[in-house]
Amino acid sequence: MATWIYKKFEDLTVLELYACLQLRNEVFVVEQHCVFQDADNKDQFCFHLMGWEQKKLIAYTRIVPPGICYEEISIGRVVTSPSARGRGLGRALMQNSISIAYSLFSSASSIKIGAQLYLKNFYKSLGFVQCSDIYLEDGIEHIRMILQKK
Repeated sequence: MATWIYKKFEDLTVLELYACLQLRNEVFVVEQHCVFQDADNKDQFCFHLMGWEQKKLIAYTRIVPPGICYEEISIGRVVTSPSARGRGLGRALMQNSISIAYSLFSSASSIKIGAQLYLKNFYKSLGFVQCSDIYLEDGIEHIRMILQKK
């Protein structure tokens, strides 16, 4: 089972930051064959949720404060290690991310994400609703989705 830890960017150790960037690179660049600028100058403003198993990072998101990507809070760079898939980590990762996001930004009423289109039903199962047309981002079909606070 994963141990979940979240930290502000400046509180990440060098090894934690390296593990986050390595996992993001492994999945988004190598596995998904997507050449893009991952270091987008947003990480410094975010909280980073990491799921660790022993000393291996197996799941990660960044929780983006309101006003950085959207007016709303956002959750991005959602990633699970290929070696740890099929165990429900993606759901646990997002449930933890949503809980932490609303805890950190208690006055916020919603969370907006840019979701890869093929994951629409996954995010829908968590309560997100599509709020945009399909758009291309880095050659991959995406949609914006929103979750209203209950």
